[in-house]
Amino acid sequence: MQSETQSKESISFEDFKTQVLEDYKIAVTSRECSLLGRREVLTGKAKFGIFGDGKEIPQLAMAKVFKNGDFRSGYYRDQTFMMAIGELNIEQFFAGLYGNTNIEDEPMSAGRQMGGHFATHSLEVDGSWKNLMQQKNSSADISPTAGQMPRLLGLAQASKIYRNVEGIDAEKFSDNGNEIAWGTIGNASTSEGHFWETINAAGVLQVPMVMSVWDDEYGISVHAKHQTTKENISEILKGFQRDEEKKGYEIIVVNGWNYVALVEAYDRASKIARTTHSPVLIHVNELTQPQGHSTSGSHERYKDEDRLAWEREFDCNVKFKEWILENNFSTEEELDSIDKDIKKQVRDGKKAAWTAYSQPVKDKFSDLLPFLENAASHSENKDAIESLIKELSEIKDPLKKDLLVVARKSLRYMIGLENTAKSDLIEWIETYTSTSQPEYSSHLYSDSANNALSIQEVEATYDEDAKDVDARIILRDNFDKIFANKPETLIFGEDSGAIGDVNQGLEGLQEKYGELRVADVGIREATILGQGLGMAMRGLRPIAEIQYLDYILYALQIMSDDLATLQYRTKGKQKAPLIVRTRGHRLEGIWHSGSPMGALVHLLRGIHILVPRNMTKAAGFYNTLLEADEPALVVECLNGYRLKEKLPNNFGEFRTPLGVVETIKEGKDITLVSYGSTLRLVEEAAKELELVGINAEVIDVQSLLPFDLNKDIVKSVAKTNRLLVIDEDVPGGASAYIMQEILENQNAYIHLDSKPQTLAAKEHRPAYGTDGDYFSKPSTEDIYEKVYEIMNEANPSKFPKLR
Repeated sequence: MQSETQSKESISFEDFKTQVLEDYKIAVTSRECSLLGRREVLTGKAKFGIFGDGKEIPQLAMAKVFKNGDFRSGYYRDQTFMMAIGELNIEQFFAGLYGNTNIEDEPMSAGRQMGGHFATHSLEVDGSWKNLMQQKNSSADISPTAGQMPRLLGLAQASKIYRNVEGIDAEKFSDNGNEIAWGTIGNASTSEGHFWETINAAGVLQVPMVMSVWDDEYGISVHAKHQTTKENISEILKGFQRDEEKKGYEIIVVNGWNYVALVEAYDRASKIARTTHSPVLIHVNELTQPQGHSTSGSHERYKDEDRLAWEREFDCNVKFKEWILENNFSTEEELDSIDKDIKKQVRDGKKAAWTAYSQPVKDKFSDLLPFLENAASHSENKDAIESLIKELSEIKDPLKKDLLVVARKSLRYMIGLENTAKSDLIEWIETYTSTSQPEYSSHLYSDSANNALSIQEVEATYDEDAKDVDARIILRDNFDKIFANKPETLIFGEDSGAIGDVNQGLEGLQEKYGELRVADVGIREATILGQGLGMAMRGLRPIAEIQYLDYILYALQIMSDDLATLQYRTKGKQKAPLIVRTRGHRLEGIWHSGSPMGALVHLLRGIHILVPRNMTKAAGFYNTLLEADEPALVVECLNGYRLKEKLPNNFGEFRTPLGVVETIKEGKDITLVSYGSTLRLVEEAAKELELVGINAEVIDVQSLLPFDLNKDIVKSVAKTNRLLVIDEDVPGGASAYIMQEILENQNAYIHLDSKPQTLAAKEHRPAYGTDGDYFSKPSTEDIYEKVYEIMNEANPSKFPKLR
């Protein structure tokens, strides 16, 4: 079904005619899939449908200039494009609609996303990179509107890096940076901040990005007059138009029903972006949406009859057919015959996809039935179980859920029995659950041999006369070694370049390694994250720097919806081993000292969250992560850059392991658990507690995701029988997460003689100034008094009330 093109001038009329008719077949196939797909939702076979009808012809034009090595970053209207590049067929389209969990049947997401979300496979079975230059590539879609834009920027920037940075092994990823990143978005979604941030950043960076805006005048029911100034995105972007004096965008406006103009527009855009690395915006207007936004409603509710009549007349497929007939590429009879044949192909493909989806469950029902019948015959509640069997048998197309519901409910009628029928049914349930659950849960993190947990610890080593230096020097010298040995690495962020970051951890490195590898960027956290995400998807090893932890909130949507879910939503077929570097804790003021760790832990499952207590540990994390193939967030201690640490002699080599806690101080009376900057206060309090006979054990968590994989904290609690978690997040934040891990997952509750407690910050953000910090977050005195209070309750005679 792939659409290959040559210009009309370079081939014969017959060959050009063949190409035109092949495009027509793809357009009709895509439209029939949309029409039949809607029916499948309305009849209940599929849960939801959102389709690409009305956008077929511009997508065919885009596909004609989309080459091997190029990347798409689009959204849920692009089915025609995916069909045209040969990466989506009829059965796969319907497999996505049904949510088939077989990656062979549904290669886009193995049923983890609703239909219309497209991806290609960048990874081999073992998680290593495929040769992306030998295939056409689509980054995995997400649903949030404009969420694909920041990633698009990074996919395009990768070409610039590959073209201009020497020494990178680019064989699988680039041909001298000649690849284009192609983006698509609906006109209404251009109202989102991610669109504007990306458009501005791409113009500044001058990267090979072609952005297509599919404009059908509506965003669901809301007309463009409520969406866009002047109701016209290209009109208000005219100031971005490049000229002879200043770089910017090439802006192209074209009608979405005009096949010839579209082919010419995309050919022109491709040549500009591929050769000059100038970004291009193509405003494809006068498009339609024949079935409305989605299966959730009808567009007849908000479009008047004049608009509906216009849409029928200017439907791009209708106009394409008219053009074919006017230019004698075919006859009405021939096209009618094609239409009829394609309708049958789509119906047959739908049936085959449904069979592939539903038959395995029916087979499992046949497998389950003897176990249920045997259970019924060996139960005093035979009638109840047989009633469940009857209910299940009457379901025409049962789901996996239906089988397990009946099997598990049947067990309730066998409580107190011990017989083979019951044990056989239990075994069936456990086997089916254990094989089915991974279809919905696997690949949150990497399963490859290079996953972060497989990277072994290498301790920092020191000369005998190792000197104490400002901790920032350790970071700087370690980054220096990384950049010298790994040409594919680069770092970028606000103030990261010329001044070497706000804390001098990159001092002098831009001058040494150039402005592309150690780069300043504008104040735009979402696209800083997107730059890193896109480049990591193309084989580079970026480190995206978010200046302060509080500013992560600007990038959080991309981190949570895109980066954290990438391996999961592609079932391990794409990866982006991006490192996000930031700093936080213990500064001053509401927006420079927040510690939203609980929020991050819950929103960023799929990303490792690392909280080193000093810069040697932080540098070790960077070294570990650059050997691994997973994304991570590293939070450096903001007040630790000028503290003294010993200078290691094995920069670039020592590695801090993930998920391993460290006992900083041995003790026998109580276990104190913390991380980051707060840990220094805990250590200080522990020393003061020694003076009154309280011997506290102090444990540094080091990483929140993953958490204490060796379950060392419970070993400490088994010794001390008491637990206090100290955190500068708000109450119920990271401290609640840590407590659950220790009490529930490690079962530490069985060792406790006192109530486990947490000591967190106040519910508000930290107030400004040193006093603001003291009254907003746990102080040494708070820690001391909380520990003393716990010990007073345990032994009031030895530890009389403090006050």
